[in-house]
Amino acid sequence: MSHSEVILERPAAKERLPISIYSLTVGAFAIGMTEFVIMGILPDVATALDVSISRAGQLITGYALGVAFGAPILAMLTHRLPQKALLLLLMAIFVLGNLIAVAAPNYAVVMTARLVTALAHGTFFGVGSVIAASLVRPEKRAGAVSIMMAGLAIANIIGVPLGTFIGQHLGWRASFGAVAIMGVISLIGIIIFIPRVENKSEVSLAQQVRALLQPKLLLVLLIGALGCSSLFAVFTYITPILTDITGISEKAVSWVLVLFGVGVTVGNIVGGKLADWKLLPSLIVNFAVLAGVLALFAVTDKVPAAAIVTVFVWGVAAFGILPGLQLRIMNLAKEAPELAATSTHSALNLGNASGAFIGGAVITHWGLEKLPLVGAGLTAAGLVLLVASYAYERRKAK
Repeated sequence: MSHSEVILERPAAKERLPISIYSLTVGAFAIGMTEFVIMGILPDVATALDVSISRAGQLITGYALGVAFGAPILAMLTHRLPQKALLLLLMAIFVLGNLIAVAAPNYAVVMTARLVTALAHGTFFGVGSVIAASLVRPEKRAGAVSIMMAGLAIANIIGVPLGTFIGQHLGWRASFGAVAIMGVISLIGIIIFIPRVENKSEVSLAQQVRALLQPKLLLVLLIGALGCSSLFAVFTYITPILTDITGISEKAVSWVLVLFGVGVTVGNIVGGKLADWKLLPSLIVNFAVLAGVLALFAVTDKVPAAAIVTVFVWGVAAFGILPGLQLRIMNLAKEAPELAATSTHSALNLGNASGAFIGGAVITHWGLEKLPLVGAGLTAAGLVLLVASYAYERRKAK
């Protein structure tokens, strides 16, 4: 066998590590499940803790804000830890947070449990993205990140309905117990399958923060936040849209949401492949499609069959942007890829919280039927910024 043949075989050997990435997918699944399952058991939580539905809903907002502000702080505090050790610490925090929720005697302790769990969310995805990208060839990095992120999408299809079912039959605390078990499984997978990755370069915390604060990277974070705010401005209120405007029964809504989750999974995988092919052009096309689909939903939401198809395509487009955004941010902050990737989820969760707030304001002032158009407008704003950024880079490269 010649020397050149040996060299050619190395990338293939490198790609025999998907099981390592899939152990990260399990962790992403558990995190996605704990983030969203509370939506299905919210009335039970409110009744058991003797609080109003709106106050119970603050457990969702609190989690999102915990990710947004807590994750970058935790990432900075732990930036010297080896990557595998940090992943293990994060999953231990995640399991602890869910166990606190299981035993929580009152609302305040449940909120504390949600905030503890939220700390692990953004930092796990940040570190996990860097590790997933390091386990494959450079041209497969976005695809590897999308495989890990698929756990978040699959949680919406399988984990949330399963957790809701468990909560309805065994009590809401059992839902958090099931999530804790998933966290333990992920912890075991990380111990067994994640290789010991070379420690990060000795870059000071100040240098990492400077790398994060560069205008080009902050612009991408803003674009990501706009994309997520467009999603949650509409998706937070998808049930009343489908029942009041489309005329679909409440039982059928669950199946439409499962279909949305399938679209999310497809979009996540396809978005990763497209980002590996052409990063910025694929992001621009994806944002344009997302804006168009949301604008179309303002028309199709009045026809059940058309609305269902639109919701599926919306799921594909909405999550197709995530792998590309994550890779773009990691590329721009090579001195601090983990802090940057963690900050992605902070920006996205700020988008989640602001989107839900904007959606509520739109309903109050303009009515439920205007939500898809407002979502399209938010996406269009992100598209304009993305096109301007791409045009600037093309001019600079000449």
